[in-house]
Amino acid sequence: MKNTLLSIILLFSVVVSGQTVRKYSNEFMNIGVDAASFGMSNAVVATSNDVNAGYWNPAGLTALEDNQLSLMHASYFANIAQYDYAAFAMPIDKESAFAISVIRFGVDDILNTTQLIDEQGNINFDRISLFSAADYGVTFSYARNLKVPGFSYGVNAKVIRRVIGDFASSWGFGFDLGVQFKRNDWEYGLMLRDITTTFNAWKIDKDLFADVSDQIPEQDLPETTEITIPKAQLGIAKRFTFHYDYTLKAELDLNMRFAETNDLISTSFVSITPAVGFEFGYTDMVFVRAGVGNFQNTLELDGSESLSFQPNIGVGFRYKGIQVDYALTDIGDQSAAIYSNVFSLKIDWSLFR
Repeated sequence: MKNTLLSIILLFSVVVSGQTVRKYSNEFMNIGVDAASFGMSNAVVATSNDVNAGYWNPAGLTALEDNQLSLMHASYFANIAQYDYAAFAMPIDKESAFAISVIRFGVDDILNTTQLIDEQGNINFDRISLFSAADYGVTFSYARNLKVPGFSYGVNAKVIRRVIGDFASSWGFGFDLGVQFKRNDWEYGLMLRDITTTFNAWKIDKDLFADVSDQIPEQDLPETTEITIPKAQLGIAKRFTFHYDYTLKAELDLNMRFAETNDLISTSFVSITPAVGFEFGYTDMVFVRAGVGNFQNTLELDGSESLSFQPNIGVGFRYKGIQVDYALTDIGDQSAAIYSNVFSLKIDWSLFR
């Protein structure tokens, strides 16, 4: 079995070796999920242990004691883009668990003006139509405890679907691998995304593209394949308990891309940016969160460089199997992104029994 798996991976690597490798591809799958995680600046790879672990680190799914459902909605770019997420997870037995999650990031009702001017050169607004540009990601997760106490692992199989109206569409496939280790109050986690690289194959309507290229001279036909390179997230966390009712969870993560970027630490081999998150809880019912991450070296208009970062805050409330969380990201517009309000809901299946 191991030799067969190795042969498949090697064959896949040879097939895609000649394709286009991008630093940033399928980026909608890297935004994150769950308002509680956003409130901690996504520094959760070591401590994620609920239905949302299917995204952050599938190894954490082994902590599930019952079925869980998670829903999230967020708007980006002044409500132009909508980001939605749903996930379901269930324990298989005392040692393993399964989850499925769906992500959609889309911009709807985009004006298509490629037919605005007819063959006679007349402007006809009736020829304007609408289309959507949407990205979909479906992830199947499996997790299992190892024989070594405190160790667990998880794998993700991802199916990517990207659609740009009738102009182009693509299918993509990839795999993730995650591990967690817990010892006393310390927790460690490692998430490897796109470990075999994620391959996207695009299908482009050449007739529609010809209409666009007539209006935009020297517009070349886009590439039909792209590769998403691997990424890694390494985390260490510690939990503190004060007077039984008060808890504090603190985590430090290192987010790594194997390419040269504008991250705080950047080399030709790997680029690294840290993220720190805190969660203060009271009686496991009320939560206040804060975090900072996404440290980037930003080039200013005058040619100088500055350091930008993204601070987040959030709150949460849990009662009888229902948890509602809220996060405000990019406080004070410290980074180039526009701040967003993120809401999420998590439901334990025991609520329906």
